[in-house]
Amino acid sequence: MSVAPLESRLFRPTRLGPLSLPNRLVMAPMTRSRASADGVPQPLMATYYAQRATAGLIVAEASTPNAVGQTYPNITAIHLPSHVDGWRRVTEAVRGAGGRMFLQLQHGGRVGHPDNSGLTPVAPSPVPLPEPIATPSGPQDAVVPKEMTLDEIRSTVADFTAAARHAVDAGFCGVEVHAANGYLLHQFLARGSNLRTDAYGGPVAHRIRFTVEVVRAVAEAIGPERVGVRIAPGLTVNGIEEGDTEDIYPALIEAVSDVGPAYVHVVFADPDQPLFQRIRTMWPGVLIANPALGWGRPLPADGGRAAAERLLDAGADLISLGRPFLANPDLVERLRTGAAVNQVRDEAHFYAGGAEGYTDYPTLDTPGR
Repeated sequence: MSVAPLESRLFRPTRLGPLSLPNRLVMAPMTRSRASADGVPQPLMATYYAQRATAGLIVAEASTPNAVGQTYPNITAIHLPSHVDGWRRVTEAVRGAGGRMFLQLQHGGRVGHPDNSGLTPVAPSPVPLPEPIATPSGPQDAVVPKEMTLDEIRSTVADFTAAARHAVDAGFCGVEVHAANGYLLHQFLARGSNLRTDAYGGPVAHRIRFTVEVVRAVAEAIGPERVGVRIAPGLTVNGIEEGDTEDIYPALIEAVSDVGPAYVHVVFADPDQPLFQRIRTMWPGVLIANPALGWGRPLPADGGRAAAERLLDAGADLISLGRPFLANPDLVERLRTGAAVNQVRDEAHFYAGGAEGYTDYPTLDTPGR
């Protein structure tokens, strides 16, 4: 067994607003599809997250702020009392294990289907998702979403605000507003999916408006120190075509800086990319960076530690890791000591199933590991 240096900044305590974090490793939000059909977190989820409570911070998987925002089957939600009760069991388990949690708030926009939500998806413009979407009966062609009216935009901002309050009631330390990965807020940011000609479409200042309004409203509801924002500059997942990436994100960072959220979370951050460096220069608060470790490829032997160190050297404050935490409940200790990491098993368990491929990954002290 190789032994990693113990003095890495990854393992030094730090702060995130009022929170004291024991290390700088964040468990990234990962959809795992273990909720009930109506979005209620199930007891097995409490086990899953509590197993990973040694992370400096856990950002729990995307939860929808309203019914029409549902993306796929068995996705968690946070707009009914039953959702709050289900999530409270999860946060209590994590807190009992010494952990801290934020909840990611995600509206799918055009990434949805009537067979999943019972409703026609809504989006900035009637531009359908250019790929099939998972439903209970298997993949189906996406439907043309309904263009959101101004009243629907305002009511959706209110739904995000209510969801944030529900998250705090459920015991979360804060929420992460998901403006990445091709979901509703990202759809408003991108020229390919936002064809509007009103105050929410056209120039960059208009396309960032909805995201800024959501962040501001949520911050006013629960306090900016409890709010994070996730962005994915240049990411083309879910058919996103931004068109002017280099202009969108500096404008967005400048606008949300006035709100003062606790952090900005950059997906697939590249420390050598000029835009990442510009975001770091512009953003005055905590920056969480998520390295690209190669989707569909084996985890690096070091569990992503080298990539994490590079991002810290480039100015990131915290490092989020997804699949390494999925497969390694004790990832922090493995990275700290240089122990070998578990590889991710069958991807069929990523988005469906029970304990297998979810809560049964071994730890360093598991007998017979």
